[in-house]
Amino acid sequence: MLDNKTDALPQHQPELPTRPQLPMPKSDQVYFAEEQKGWHGYVEWEKYPDKAKRAAEILSQHKFAGVPEFQLKPLSSTNPRLEGVRWKQYHAALGPTLENLPNESWDIVKEEKAEDMIHVLDFPYNGEPPRDRLVGTTLTRNEDHFVRNHGGIPVIDEDEYCLDIGGMVNNPTRLTLKDLKNENLFPRQTAVVTIQCSGTRRIEQIQEYPGDGDELINAPWGEGAIGTARWTGVSLKKVLKHCGGLKEGAGHIEFMGVDTYFKKGQVYNYVVSVPWRKVRIHEVMLAWEMNGKPLPKIHGYPLRAVVFGYIGARSVKWLARITAIPHPSTAPVQKKEYLYYTPQAGKHNASYSSGFSIQDMPVASAIISPIDKAVIIHDGAIKMRGWAYSGGGHWPERVEVSGDGGSVWYETPYEKLSQKYFHAWRLWEIDLPVDAEGWLELVARCWDNAMNTQPTYVRSTWNWDLHVTSSCHRIKVFSVNRSRPATAKRLKRLEQEGIDFHPVTKPLEIDLESDDEYETEMQRRGGREPEE
Repeated sequence: MLDNKTDALPQHQPELPTRPQLPMPKSDQVYFAEEQKGWHGYVEWEKYPDKAKRAAEILSQHKFAGVPEFQLKPLSSTNPRLEGVRWKQYHAALGPTLENLPNESWDIVKEEKAEDMIHVLDFPYNGEPPRDRLVGTTLTRNEDHFVRNHGGIPVIDEDEYCLDIGGMVNNPTRLTLKDLKNENLFPRQTAVVTIQCSGTRRIEQIQEYPGDGDELINAPWGEGAIGTARWTGVSLKKVLKHCGGLKEGAGHIEFMGVDTYFKKGQVYNYVVSVPWRKVRIHEVMLAWEMNGKPLPKIHGYPLRAVVFGYIGARSVKWLARITAIPHPSTAPVQKKEYLYYTPQAGKHNASYSSGFSIQDMPVASAIISPIDKAVIIHDGAIKMRGWAYSGGGHWPERVEVSGDGGSVWYETPYEKLSQKYFHAWRLWEIDLPVDAEGWLELVARCWDNAMNTQPTYVRSTWNWDLHVTSSCHRIKVFSVNRSRPATAKRLKRLEQEGIDFHPVTKPLEIDLESDDEYETEMQRRGGREPEE
């Protein structure tokens, strides 16, 4: 029996919080046109530095809402947890082309995502599914798959879609989606791939050691910023070969998504890169299908990148351009974000150059059931369920759990682990033997096929930008072991008298024992005081 009332993230969908108190900027004299017919919400900034400069000047003329403080103060229990007021105001300041994107994006969330999604951030949308469904199936339902967006959701007409491939390729080419789907030109690729946000389980770092209040809000993710799908598309290597291959010196492939992105008062499109070596081994796909269905708009329709085993931020949605370049991209998302710092770096000394870029996801796991602070009435065993994952082409080989904080470990039965894939998670389940009662610390860790395992404590992996919470996952539960006679007796009496055991912190309304029981037991124990 689980008391799920103490879940750290809301499992319901209340009304949206009150809209921002600061007035939206007036933008009557501002107009930035959409770049292409049939690409709603796409304003091109990268090609036009003068236009980007003008947008930055406009932003500099307004006062916007500050970054919300939710780490050193209690985090709201509303759903959405955070609203993203400032980013909505940025869009409003840049005129009618973008000002309605926040509301339009929210409409797409309601259309394409499950009703009970946990909305971690309203805009740009960040959301994860309820825990029970997260590990219900190996392939995550499209409507339950987590979303981490960096801007508004563009709506692109497939018939108007085209992808430009250039830079250090021998034959720069423009391809339509029809071209990419033409199996006479490109053999199709299908693969089961887990995509994980580097912020997964960030709430654990925040609760123990807060960190960077990022401009885009380092969202307080729980264990659900991860999902697995069967993706269908074409290997990017095949596409680049169709374009005549790469020129000498090309070492990285840059992706540009059309969503508008802001950094330190400047305006960009979303741009990142991956090394050519990753593309060369067919571990980068251009995907148009997710679990046998066309990509949802919120997941990048009509075309996105899927980078196997890498941080989710590299799997760019709403692709417009692919560019071969000699070095990693210098765009702000690649150069200035998703960096991993030492534990002594922080606001006082962090620099872009002192952090290394997060690419491969490390081995990690999560306990999905039970939840932290749950009260569990059991008969000598506690059922635990969760996920385990390792990026970079590794896979979970073993999952172990502990009921005493990490001293004694139990291996999950191999038949209770889901199928192995090169680039996907495994779901696990175990009935953990538990004799003890009272507060226990349950722990999970994963070993991958290269014998990598997880650091012991959150402190071991803390970093200023609060990325990659790869430490052993720890939760605290209150154990009530019904196989013990005294416990069984007490529970039976409460049931007979109609007294709810929950919450465990509420005092009982009855005496713990009768006077006769007390006297008999005290005589048996030899009384309170020594006789001489």
